[in-house]
Amino acid sequence: MVRTQDLTYSYDARHILQFPDMHCAAGEHWLLLGQSGSGKTTLLHLLGGLLSPHGGFVEVASTRLNNLSASELDHFRGQHIGIIFQQPHFVQSLTVEENLLLAHQLAGFRPERRRAHELLAHLHIGHKSNVRPNRLSQGEQQRLAIARAIINRPKLVLADEPTSALDDHNCEEVLALLEREAGQVGATLLIVTHDGRLKDRFHHRIFLQSTQA
Repeated sequence: MVRTQDLTYSYDARHILQFPDMHCAAGEHWLLLGQSGSGKTTLLHLLGGLLSPHGGFVEVASTRLNNLSASELDHFRGQHIGIIFQQPHFVQSLTVEENLLLAHQLAGFRPERRRAHELLAHLHIGHKSNVRPNRLSQGEQQRLAIARAIINRPKLVLADEPTSALDDHNCEEVLALLEREAGQVGATLLIVTHDGRLKDRFHHRIFLQSTQA
């Protein structure tokens, strides 16, 4: 479902990040571990098509992201990839519900108001559907970010450091939410983190090292 080979990236043409080859099957849950500087977020952005590799390729659902034009990549990402960033970014002038419907529209789908309502209710923020995102607590914003990432039933869900700022209780709750919601849509889940609390929870793990070439 997700495959990489000989993947490299460089921000300054001198220090090159090299990544191990990956092959993640549909529905599997993976953990990408590594210390600061190992390229965890860079790898997530490459997998999500937010960065273009300098070498090698990324393949999602049998489609090589390298071969897509910018507009094709935007369309493909909207339909097949859900991304949860460290800091969620919402359109603050829109309501919670409108932010979800916007994700539908940007992917070229007809807005499904019922899907948005069901998802928000499932994540226990249905009562906040008509408020602006800045009126949500941190935990509620995380739930909205998860809802936005999966509303289009993506094949791949990427989460960047979703637990690093959380205590043990909230860490467990967010992990359970991610696993459950990715499972609901049959998505491959990849969590990028340096949070050691997660390392024994996932059978599939990749450890990134701070290496340069």
